[in-house]
Amino acid sequence: MPTADDQDSRTVLTDDEVRRLDAHWRAANYLAAGQIYLLANPLLTEPLRPDHIKPRLLGHWGTSPGLNLVHTHLNRVIRARDLDALCVWGPGHGGPSVVANSWLEGSYSETYPDVSRDAEGMARLFRQFSFPGGVPSHVAPETPGSIHEGGELGYALAHAYGAAFDHPDLLVACVVGDGEAETGPLAASWHSNKFLDPVHDGAVLPILHLNGYKIANPTVLSRLPEPELDALLRGYGHDPLYVAGDDPAQVHRDLAATLDRALDRIAGIQRAAREGGATERQPWPVIVLRTPKGWTGPAEVDGDPVEGTWRAHQVPLPGVRENPEHLRQLEAWLRSYRPEELFDADGRPVADVLACVPDGARRLGATPYANGGLLVRDLPVPSLDDFAVPVDKPGVTLHEPTRVLGGLLEQVMRDSAARRDFRLVGPDETASNRLQDVFGATGKAWQDATLPVDEHLDRHGRVMEILSEHLCQGWLEGYLLTGRHGLFSCYEAFVHIVDSMVNQHIKWLKTSRELSWRAPIASLNYLLTSHVWRQDHNGFSHQDPGFVDHVLNKSPQVVRVYLPPDANTLLSVADHALRSRDYVNVVVAGKQPCYDWLTMDQARAHCARGAGIWEWAGTENGGEPDVVLGCAGDVPTQEVLAAAQLLRRNLPDLAVRVVNVVDMTTLLPREEHPHGMTDFEYDGLFTADKPVIFAYHGYPWLIHRLAYRRTGHPNLHVRGYKESGTTTTPFDMVVRNDLDRYRLVMDVIDRVPGLRVRAAAVRQQMADARTRHHAWIREHGTDMPEVAEWSWGA
Repeated sequence: MPTADDQDSRTVLTDDEVRRLDAHWRAANYLAAGQIYLLANPLLTEPLRPDHIKPRLLGHWGTSPGLNLVHTHLNRVIRARDLDALCVWGPGHGGPSVVANSWLEGSYSETYPDVSRDAEGMARLFRQFSFPGGVPSHVAPETPGSIHEGGELGYALAHAYGAAFDHPDLLVACVVGDGEAETGPLAASWHSNKFLDPVHDGAVLPILHLNGYKIANPTVLSRLPEPELDALLRGYGHDPLYVAGDDPAQVHRDLAATLDRALDRIAGIQRAAREGGATERQPWPVIVLRTPKGWTGPAEVDGDPVEGTWRAHQVPLPGVRENPEHLRQLEAWLRSYRPEELFDADGRPVADVLACVPDGARRLGATPYANGGLLVRDLPVPSLDDFAVPVDKPGVTLHEPTRVLGGLLEQVMRDSAARRDFRLVGPDETASNRLQDVFGATGKAWQDATLPVDEHLDRHGRVMEILSEHLCQGWLEGYLLTGRHGLFSCYEAFVHIVDSMVNQHIKWLKTSRELSWRAPIASLNYLLTSHVWRQDHNGFSHQDPGFVDHVLNKSPQVVRVYLPPDANTLLSVADHALRSRDYVNVVVAGKQPCYDWLTMDQARAHCARGAGIWEWAGTENGGEPDVVLGCAGDVPTQEVLAAAQLLRRNLPDLAVRVVNVVDMTTLLPREEHPHGMTDFEYDGLFTADKPVIFAYHGYPWLIHRLAYRRTGHPNLHVRGYKESGTTTTPFDMVVRNDLDRYRLVMDVIDRVPGLRVRAAAVRQQMADARTRHHAWIREHGTDMPEVAEWSWGA
């Protein structure tokens, strides 16, 4: 396979080829600058006047020329080699360049017919950019060909690898800006090449674009001595190729030759693995492209250097409407691209400009890989009855819910093996989270050396483990956005690491749902386990249930949160989540032994409702309850049922209703969330005037926030996690946070009218039990037998 320079092809462009590539690049640069500045006069058919200029100048010019250069040259190789290709644009604020290229190739006008590929459409293209009612200044869902939201940096390379997994014929180019390269997620993403299977996966070609500056400062990688940068990239397992300069003709020649060398090396790696059976990991190429920031823009403004400096980052000429000299400079800048040579009298791109553009779906703005809903197929989810646990009586048998789910996921892995369109990702925790049954169907992706003590490592595996939640999230997002399915399993406390990433994905989904041309993609599914209540050995550092709060702040059209109380409800919720589209589903479930409460049929019905009365657990006997015990989450459910049992024994005349909530969004009003309950439905469950004691898995104020508009909210008292944690026994965790059964009984006595005096002795017994608990665990190190051996049927 080719690994040395003398084995690479040598591309030598003719003068005509350079001229045509340069025409396309100049056209893209003109369109990018025009979007930032022009409100009218798009072809400069008359002298530029202040009223031709937008009143608010927004956007980012500095990165755009480099992105246009890459787009131009990707067009050439896609056309010449007939490639299926996708590009992830890391410098997302180069939005005007990606939009410009989509308009040039025609995919933009096909997506938005009113922005036609002529002078009238060009005027609309310019006007809409960063304008009220228009399009954002960064690459966004509205941008054809994009799968990457440009509002936040750090995730481009992880998205690119996620897109390449299980797409063996796809080339994913990824432009990494040198500002983005300073982020932690991007730094970790270079290790993704250790997980890329050259047999079943496509290829990722990173293009590290070093233009030297961020908003106001130089960038780290641009200032590294080249030997140090070279050593860094080689240490990451890449084979760097370099292009640098500011002479357009020479850069065109060098970049064309370098792209062909890189693609030849990629083809050689894949051929050796697919045809020759090679298994040793080879260094994949990376292109380091150095061009001036704001290249071809104003060299100097008001006596200060601009091109090649941080001043080119956003709007190089900020006072064009008010400053005649800036207006003169802008006109000279725009005319330097010679638009009369690039567009005909009607504003259409001329033949030379389009000579390098691929046809049809080969165009970067038209590739179906960037609209993954066009490619996604229904996931083969087997019948839940094959995996359900038998429940003859509630609260007698125990199972580990995530282990039961692991059996279902193993079958999904088996049934999707030929299609290779389902992956499980997680930070080194698949077995820890009791999902190890999946290893019966596939191993863990791994391309490096293995040792005899290693288990389940597999060059072709579809379980992805790396101790970086950022990479897990980024890989899965890229995988889903290009038409596949997946699940992210994570410790509950540490999923917060990707808070900002899930923000961006939720925003992407919300916007995509408003675009008729974006087809729905498979949902992003989280399984959060090793949760707050069962961190017996890890302690306080591993106790944080707040991801649910974070997600429920987001767009109600997109987010769903489920807290299944047992194994069968977890199966039902997982079935729904795996089949769903365009959601972010957060499922919180324990991995420790948990009582089985519902049969599979009961679980299906309960999950479909989202919340419901467990009549077998209460004592209202068809009448009106005196108190409602609500619960959400596996441990809170057990404590509520234990409290209900204590009330049944000690206060047999008290009418108790038990309500379990599995879908947290049902607590919202119907007008706030599609799963929300009407006031009539809510009052039917929780009553409008009776005390409600609610035991919740997470922070108690979330329940108040969800239910604050309900009539009975003043009667709602919520117990949950209140940041009191340590390494201790399971029951001590709930006692420390006042979520235990004894405290719940005391809450009932304190809030039901007439009980404070009549049930004072019972309340005292509950308080004594808590005191007894504290003494017991300090002597024995375990929970009291009455707790540890408790069951509903006892």
